[in-house]
Amino acid sequence: MQFDDDAGLDTSEVQDVRGSRIPGGKATVGGGIAGILALVLGLFFGVGPDQLGLSSGDSGTTATASSVAQVEESCRTGQDANTKDDCRTVAVVNSVQDYWKQEFQQRDGTYTNAPTVLFTDRVGTACGSATSAVGPFYCPGDRKVYLDLGFFDELHTKFGASGGPFAQAYVVAHEYGHHVQDLMGTLSRAQDQQTGADSNSVKVELQADCYAGVWAHHATTTPDESTGRPLITSLTQADIREGLDAAASVGDDRIQEQYQGRVTPDSWTHGSAAQRQQWFTTGFKSGDMTDCNTFG
Repeated sequence: MQFDDDAGLDTSEVQDVRGSRIPGGKATVGGGIAGILALVLGLFFGVGPDQLGLSSGDSGTTATASSVAQVEESCRTGQDANTKDDCRTVAVVNSVQDYWKQEFQQRDGTYTNAPTVLFTDRVGTACGSATSAVGPFYCPGDRKVYLDLGFFDELHTKFGASGGPFAQAYVVAHEYGHHVQDLMGTLSRAQDQQTGADSNSVKVELQADCYAGVWAHHATTTPDESTGRPLITSLTQADIREGLDAAASVGDDRIQEQYQGRVTPDSWTHGSAAQRQQWFTTGFKSGDMTDCNTFG
């Protein structure tokens, strides 16, 4: 995956609170047993930590009070995105939101931007406080995506994904799939908190995978606002394989087999490895969000 070296990056879409502390330090989702539980329950690539009752305490985010100087200073152009992980995240957020803005306009709708918050260790959100153990997530309470960049290393070391730039892009695009669902009113279908291979929770997650694929289909043709040219200039089959590998590595069956030694579909929250790959591929091949009806 390559970015246009000359494109300007919009850092206003990313809030950098790395190194900040939550007032009071109240977070109930931690490492160790709680962290492993979060993995087994499939919190990775999910919506806010409140939906499984794993968060409490301070619910205020530190994002608005923190400096974004780090990304502002170092992430200026597509060339920066080609060499730095945090700048790549900025560029992917820009590309994903440029696409969904265009898509909503074509459907006579209005897309509302959602910032991505980069944090380390723990963060406060409108959905409650959470630690890095829950993985990347979208909080519908404040309409923000939360991401600890250290997750990308864990995706490789803990879950066996091959990694790579597009694996990271897939993670970001999946979370913005939840934002799209929130704007369209479909995210609420997962609020029953039921589990199982045919649950609404799984269908919501698979639809977000499909929406990530839809964005990938259009990634090299969506014009960037700063240049009028696509921000992403190259997306290869090898890149797509990275995304599919990442999707499979966090399938419920893979995680359960790794952490509990058996597969129990009745407790699935995100879908199997095969399902996650299937729905990403569906979106990528068609490029049409109407083909992402996982509830049909």
